[in-house]
Amino acid sequence: MLREILQIFKELIVIKEPVKKELELTKYLLKYRDRPVLFENVDGWKVAGNIWSTRDRIARFLNTDRVKLLHLIAEAMEDPSPYKTVESASFMENSTRDFSLLELPVPKYYPKDGGPYFTSAMVIAKDENGFVNMSFHRMMVRDDKTAAIRLVPRHLYAMWKEKADKGEELDVRIVVGNPIHLLLAGATSTAYGVSELEIASKLSELSFGKPLEVLELNGIPVPVESEFVFEAKITPELVEEGPFVDITGTYDRVRKQPLVVFERLYHVDEPVFHALLPGGYEHFMLMGLPKEPQIYASVKRVVPKVHGVRLTEGGAMWLHAVVSITKQHEGDGKNAILAAFAGHPSLKHVVVVDEDINIYDDREIEWAIATRFQADRDLVIVPNARGSSLDPSAQKSLTAKWGIDATKPLDRKEEFERAKL
Repeated sequence: MLREILQIFKELIVIKEPVKKELELTKYLLKYRDRPVLFENVDGWKVAGNIWSTRDRIARFLNTDRVKLLHLIAEAMEDPSPYKTVESASFMENSTRDFSLLELPVPKYYPKDGGPYFTSAMVIAKDENGFVNMSFHRMMVRDDKTAAIRLVPRHLYAMWKEKADKGEELDVRIVVGNPIHLLLAGATSTAYGVSELEIASKLSELSFGKPLEVLELNGIPVPVESEFVFEAKITPELVEEGPFVDITGTYDRVRKQPLVVFERLYHVDEPVFHALLPGGYEHFMLMGLPKEPQIYASVKRVVPKVHGVRLTEGGAMWLHAVVSITKQHEGDGKNAILAAFAGHPSLKHVVVVDEDINIYDDREIEWAIATRFQADRDLVIVPNARGSSLDPSAQKSLTAKWGIDATKPLDRKEEFERAKL
């Protein structure tokens, strides 16, 4: 599936010469940050990175545009639809217990990384009530068959903890190499009981006119489009995980995290391994895009006309945002700032602009700040608020949030209009 997807991108960079998975692969991904790269030979395997590194490329693949992309993701999150279970999948053509994680093209991206890291892997688990969860988790390879998995206290953590407290292992499937509708779904934050597979199915229906297809692999549904699939168990045992470069491009600390035991490998013929560069544009897109609908919905509750939301690449698509509104009352800009912070608690900085500003153009945003903002009346500061643990400047996740109201005063709008022909 990934090979076919890559071939439709005219901007694809193909690296034919052998490339080492330790550090050398990273150099190419940094060189071509916004272009998809296909490596033909990484220790004998095919590897791709930067596949979904631009908003426009993602939108084109999903048959929409960058403005409507937010609404497409929002609809899938708000109204998931059932997936379709089928009897066969291409990854079943190759199955073995005789494999080594150390022989797979799992990269070591940066010199201080704790080891080779799965970065694009999603973990699928089913609880005792039949709820299926799919979520992203980085995994540091330790030896031939084990890795340390980073679990933040959310749904998969809750599933694992329930088992671990009884001294039991959690049965999971780990998938690598998936198209963007699956990746976006896996990156969403939903209520427990809402399956990310059903969000992916709705995205598939909206974009391609058909539901997501899955194969029941020993009781757990797995997307048939996956390139690599592992049967694995997350054990109660804790081991050291890290250091690892996170979305801000800085090293995360070492923690005690659960040990994963990999038991069986499945893969398609001539599979393509997805190498997701930590702190790269693709990482930004996958973390940030599912948060934009949440900010949009939060702001729309206080300002009726919201035209768009963009988490900016300069803020790692996590800490900084721009929101476009039409003001109906003075104070709408400041209300929008506070609502944006409520919609995405990790947000640290937000700029609110009028509808005539292109939020995808950093120069227009800066122009709005330069001509429509005065710090003594239009700046909002919220001290000692809960922020992001990924922000190295925060102390114990406490940060000062600040918002800029760069909207025109309603009683003097004509003084702020740009000249037009």
